[in-house]
Amino acid sequence: MPHLPPSVLDRVLPIRSWARVYSRQDLSRDGLAAVIVTVMLIPQSLAYAMLAGMPPEAGIYASILPIIAYALFGSSRVLAVGPVAVVSLMTAAALGEVAEAGTATYASAALTLAALSGAMLLAMGLMRMGFVANFLSHPVIAGFITASGILIAMGQLGPLLGIGVKGASLPELLDGIGGKITGLSWRTTLIGGLSLAFLTWVRRHMKATLRGAGAGPVLADALAKSGPVLAVVASTLAVWALEWQDAGVAVVGHVPAALPPFTLPGFSLALIRELALPALLISVVGFVESVSVAQTLAARKRQRIQPDQELIGLGAANLAAGFSGGFPVTGGFARSVVNADAGAVTPAAGIFTALGLAFAGLVLTPLLHFLPKATLAATIIIAVLGLVDLSILRRAFGYSRADFTAVAGTILVTLLFGVEAGISAGVLLSIGLHLWRSSRPHVAEVGLVAGTEHFRNILRHRVITDPAVVTLRIDESLYFANTRYLEELILQRSANAPGLRHVILMCSAVNEIDMTALDALEALNHHLRDRGISLNLSEVKGPVMDRLQRTSFLDQLTGSVFLSQHEAFRVLTTRAGEGLDARPGPRQSGGARGACDGPEFRSGRGLWPLGNGR
Repeated sequence: MPHLPPSVLDRVLPIRSWARVYSRQDLSRDGLAAVIVTVMLIPQSLAYAMLAGMPPEAGIYASILPIIAYALFGSSRVLAVGPVAVVSLMTAAALGEVAEAGTATYASAALTLAALSGAMLLAMGLMRMGFVANFLSHPVIAGFITASGILIAMGQLGPLLGIGVKGASLPELLDGIGGKITGLSWRTTLIGGLSLAFLTWVRRHMKATLRGAGAGPVLADALAKSGPVLAVVASTLAVWALEWQDAGVAVVGHVPAALPPFTLPGFSLALIRELALPALLISVVGFVESVSVAQTLAARKRQRIQPDQELIGLGAANLAAGFSGGFPVTGGFARSVVNADAGAVTPAAGIFTALGLAFAGLVLTPLLHFLPKATLAATIIIAVLGLVDLSILRRAFGYSRADFTAVAGTILVTLLFGVEAGISAGVLLSIGLHLWRSSRPHVAEVGLVAGTEHFRNILRHRVITDPAVVTLRIDESLYFANTRYLEELILQRSANAPGLRHVILMCSAVNEIDMTALDALEALNHHLRDRGISLNLSEVKGPVMDRLQRTSFLDQLTGSVFLSQHEAFRVLTTRAGEGLDARPGPRQSGGARGACDGPEFRSGRGLWPLGNGR
């Protein structure tokens, strides 16, 4: 077996980088963080299992081995992996298409979904595809999470009120609630309402109340984080004492006291075909959410996150979930923030959390028999309301109409047609808007700022221009989608200037010219030549110039390629009355020296509006 150098091993197994310098102080800080996070995760894991349509113990299972797997392979020091609200909702939506919740087929499909997601994430990590996060813009992700939070909260009104509500979209959920609202259970509603009110108070006021009573900041924060546990204990005791389970209050029921079992996902081709697309969507959404949280927390301590390694870490976590009775997992925002704020310094905190949850699975789960599902529903509602951020619509509208369209479209599609349609629409909108923007590149007519060698937009600055020379700064790479737009723009500009002799394309922002764009430039060169106008380029980047030199375009160019825009302006304004025959060869030109003849100052008022940039 080949011997891998330490640097490669550190990259493949990030645990090596922190384990060899692990100290007693790190142990105490990680241990305290693990206790706080474990207390928070017990009710949360049960709740998210219910949201995913899985038995409650699956939430515990999905929070043990996946955490350990991520600790071995993930690059974040504080990311806490496990079931999260959005991924659980997507899991329920995907599995609802192939099986009935509560059946063995449903549980088996959940294992397959987790394993597929893990395999996809692992493959993307090995192929260094961390850039896939770039295909979902932040506004689109914010819109999708906001809409998902609304769907989750609406879906939990059923168990909160004691009525059966099903649906994957807002109209279906509203129709279900409206049709069954008269059959709500007052006992279940009382438990759910009190739990909701208590958890709201815990989130907003409990920490301040405890501090006012003299509790220290660490104790007050720890007790505030354990608020959901208090709600679980109180409601469970109440249902047990009053025997309300016999009066129709839905309870969790029997939860086996056991460690995660070894399970095998189903590998039938029919099932894999049905779950492949949902697994891909879950993988992408989970990765984007996880890496965003990891990068935010890493920035606090000037640490670095490796997106490709994050893919491997999350892939390992999901594979572990698939083989240990769980369902798809990812890095959660709330638990990760709690983990970091509680003092975690290494992924060992996650391993200790997994051990704590294993202890809970062995010892505490039998005590959850009388836990009302209404309390878990309240826990989910409080958790996901923090995800709903409708202010993104106002901010996007004020900043960019295109981004507002993407956000509003993603929210509407998600609410009306469900999470899978919503995230698919988000991806398509993100890519579509990028293509639309780049197909209409910003082009500014620029002139020389007096006393400098800088060129700026004639619509924004008082600059020196020459009626015989037009310089257009192209602020985008040239490719098949934007060449026609650019060609028409330049031909229109040249048609509106009878005395024009030279056009300069300032290419300082052009990083690439593809074959379609090259053909368009050749056609443009011929069109301008027929009008007695030369086409010139300035500030062409080296890699772009290398490609152009491998073609015949430069030999046919009616003008020159100048090293700098200032040089091009000086040479061509001097030569404006000499005709096209006086041009140098079509290579990087050193240009001639001389004063600018015939310049004039222009402020931009009333000029042809090519652009409005700098």
